[in-house]
Amino acid sequence: MIDRFSWIAIYPEIVLLVMACVIALTDLLDKSQRRMGAYILSVLTLLAVAGLTATYAIGGQTIYGFEGMVVSDPMANWLKCFAVLAVLVTFVYGRTYVVERGMLRGGEWYVLSLLSLLGGFVLISANNFILIYLGLECLTLSGYALVALRRDHGTAVEAAMKYFVLGAMASGFLLYGLSMLYGATGTLDIAGVFKAVASGQIKQQVLVFGLVFIVAGLAFKFGAVPFHMWIPDVYQGAPTASTLMIGAAPKLAAFAMAIRLLVEGLLPLAFDWQQMLGLLAIASLLIGNLAAIAQTNLKRMLAYSTISQMGFVLLGLMAGVVNGNALAAANAYSSAMFYIVTYVLTTLVSFGVILLLSREGFESEEIADFAGLNQRSPLYAGIMAICLFSLAGLPPLVGFQAKLSVLQALVSTGLAAYIALAVFAVIMSLIGAFYYLRVIKVMYFDDAAIDAPIQAPLDMRAVLSLNGALLLVLGILPGALMALCAKAIVQMLAT
Repeated sequence: MIDRFSWIAIYPEIVLLVMACVIALTDLLDKSQRRMGAYILSVLTLLAVAGLTATYAIGGQTIYGFEGMVVSDPMANWLKCFAVLAVLVTFVYGRTYVVERGMLRGGEWYVLSLLSLLGGFVLISANNFILIYLGLECLTLSGYALVALRRDHGTAVEAAMKYFVLGAMASGFLLYGLSMLYGATGTLDIAGVFKAVASGQIKQQVLVFGLVFIVAGLAFKFGAVPFHMWIPDVYQGAPTASTLMIGAAPKLAAFAMAIRLLVEGLLPLAFDWQQMLGLLAIASLLIGNLAAIAQTNLKRMLAYSTISQMGFVLLGLMAGVVNGNALAAANAYSSAMFYIVTYVLTTLVSFGVILLLSREGFESEEIADFAGLNQRSPLYAGIMAICLFSLAGLPPLVGFQAKLSVLQALVSTGLAAYIALAVFAVIMSLIGAFYYLRVIKVMYFDDAAIDAPIQAPLDMRAVLSLNGALLLVLGILPGALMALCAKAIVQMLAT
C-alpha cells in the first residue's frame, strides 16, 4: 500500500464527479430543448474515462488507495470500462427518446446518469463496507430519479415509487448484514473481515446470520427470485431509456460487489453462501422462464428474461469454491464475469431496437408492435433476431458461449449436485427459447400494421449495427474476451 497511489486509484471517479458538476452548470446556460451541449460533454467525458480505465486495466497493476479502502485492480478497471461503454451506448440510443418525452427540461438525464455511473465505480472499487454502501446508495438513488424523470407520466412515477420502496428495503437488508459482520469481526475492511472469519474464533451462527442479509441485498441488485418483484414493474413502467440505464451498467457493479463481499471477504463461509446462491439460481431460472412465457409486453418479458439470465451468473459464482482448487475457482468466476459482460452487451441491443421503434411517437413495448418488422427494415429485424437468439443461447452467438462456459464450470467440479444443476439450467434454457422465438415469429411472419420505413440517426444506426455484430463476432471468436476475464479474475485472486 503506497500513499502516493491514493489519488491515482480514484482518477476515473474524480473525472466523472467533476464533469457531472460541469454539465449541471452548463445546462443553466443551454436554453435549447435538445441540450446538445450536455450530450456532447457527456459523450466526451465517457470516452475519456473509458480510455483511462482501459489504460489502467491493460497495465495490470493493483493499486490500493486511502488506507486500503479503495482497490483499483484489473477486474475493477475492466468492469468500469465496460460500464462506461454501456452508458455511452445508452446515451446514443436514448438521445432522441428523452427529448421527445420531455425528459430534458433541465438536462437532469445526463447528470443523473453520470452520478449513477459514479456510484457504480465506487461500488466496483470498494474495499471497505462504508464505501460499498455509499456506492450502492449513489447508484440506486440516481436510478430512482431516472425512473421518475418523466414526471407527467403516471406509470413512470408509480414504477419509481415501487423501485424506491423495495430498494430501500434491500439496502436495509445489506446494511444490517454488514453491521452484523462489523460487530462480529471488529473491522470494516474486507481483507480484515477475511482474516477474522478465517481465524475460526467467531461464532459461526453470528456470521451466517449476517451472511443471509448480505446475500439478500445482493440478490435484489441482481434481480434474483424471490427478490425480483421490482424488475418487471420497473422495467415496464420506466421510460425505456431509463430502463436501459438501470438494467445494463448496474449489473456489472452488482457482480463486482458480489465478488468483493463473498469471495474476497467471506470465502471461509463459501459452503454456506454457495447453498444460498444455488437456491436463488434455481428459483430464478424456474420463475423467470415460466413467467416470461405469459407476457405480451416486450419490456416485461425482457425483465423476466433478466431474472433467468441472472440465474446463470449465480451458478457461475457458486461453482467457484470446490475442494480448494484455485484453477477451478478462477475458471468459474471468470465464466460468471464473461456472462455478465455479454448479457449487458445483449441487453443494449434489445432495448436499443425498442428505443429505435419508439421514436415514431409511441412506446413500442408490446410484442405485437414488432409485427412485420422484417418487411419494414430487414436490418433491424436481423439485429433483433440475433439478440434474441443470443439470449436463448443458440450457437454461434455469444449467449451460447456464455452459457456453455458456466455449464462447463459446473460440470468440471465433478459433484453430482452441480452436474444436476447444469442439466436443470439446460432444461430451463430450452423452455426459455420459446418466448424468444415467439418474438422472432412475430417479426418475420406477421403482417406489419405500418408500412413506413424506419428512419434512424446515423450515429444510432452505426452503433446499433456494431452492437449487433459483436454478438455474432464474440460468439464465433470468444477467446479474447474470455482470456481477458480470466486474467482479470486471476490477478484479483492473487492480491
